[in-house]
Amino acid sequence: MSGQRHEVVVRKAEHADVDGLVACSGALFAEDAGTRDPSVDINWPREHGRQRFTAGIDDPDRLLLVADRGGEVVGHLTGVVAEGSAMKPVKVASLVSMYVQPAYRREQIGGHLMGQFLAWAKDKGAELAEVTAYSINTEAIRFYERNGFASKSVTLETVL
Repeated sequence: MSGQRHEVVVRKAEHADVDGLVACSGALFAEDAGTRDPSVDINWPREHGRQRFTAGIDDPDRLLLVADRGGEVVGHLTGVVAEGSAMKPVKVASLVSMYVQPAYRREQIGGHLMGQFLAWAKDKGAELAEVTAYSINTEAIRFYERNGFASKSVTLETVL
């Protein structure tokens, strides 16, 4: 069986996936924020991810998906849904994080993760879905635009 590649399946995360979620999240932090935002603690997933993912698996207002290849987590997506406020009275689903290992990119895994996220958001009654990306991460921005997202606001920062 050597050389045979298992099919990647996108599914809801289970408690047995927590180590894989932490590893994927760590890779995301290192690749994305680690190269684009020195103010982010790239050790956060290793130090806090296990607790966050464990709690999120059973939270009905959070979605944790994994891309599973033969028992190995090769990608993930996390999302939350929140009720509206007096100022913005619409229920919003936020895509918090998404990552696919480089060796598995260009295989439509991100599209499958996104499709399940958007379906979940609709099922939860969300009227809007949102995601943030670093402005320099043009590949991520193009991916989100291909999946129906459009730029709405820009956050500007200065170092003090």
